Amino acid sequence: MKTELEKCLAGELFNGGDKVLADMTLNAKRLLKQLNETDYADTEQRKRIFHDLFGKMGEHVHIDIDFHCEYGKHIFIGDQVIINMNCTFVDNNIIEIGDNVLIASNVQIYTATHSTKLQERVVADWEAGEGICKTYALPVRINDGAWIGGGAIILPGVTIGKNSVIGAGSIVTRSIPDNCVAVGNPCRVIKQIDNEVV
Repeated sequence: MKTELEKCLAGELFNGGDKVLADMTLNAKRLLKQLNETDYADTEQRKRIFHDLFGKMGEHVHIDIDFHCEYGKHIFIGDQVIINMNCTFVDNNIIEIGDNVLIASNVQIYTATHSTKLQERVVADWEAGEGICKTYALPVRINDGAWIGGGAIILPGVTIGKNSVIGAGSIVTRSIPDNCVAVGNPCRVIKQIDNEVV
């Protein structure tokens, strides 16, 4: 029988109130509290906290203040990445960020979602400890060289292609191919980019 964590990572309905998952959330919240109480100039302490928080953190990564996440351990960050102010990553499933990625302020990345059918998302039996509601999660991947504009929202199961640009305020409901600019709600490709190295 699968654990709730295994169900979560498999994209199946899972119980977010499971002790293992609840402990992961608690650990992440404690680390984020430490982070927020650390002097912004104390880069070594901030780096130590990020290494404890994330599944992987590459070299030359800058994450600005007021970063929020669910578990932390499901976030894998490559090299030379900038994550600007006030970003929220709901990492019930894997969030993988490649190298040379720019993520602007107020970007939200969601892996968790619920059914559109009421009976499939209603609050479970609180007394029996069945959790808050029926949830499933799908991974998100942001490939090398991508730039995510301010206030963009990336929904579960989305992949952002290599070197692609997502316009500010876009809501990305489906995957975006390599080397393009995509904008809007829902986000759609408006042009291709020539990324040939001169």
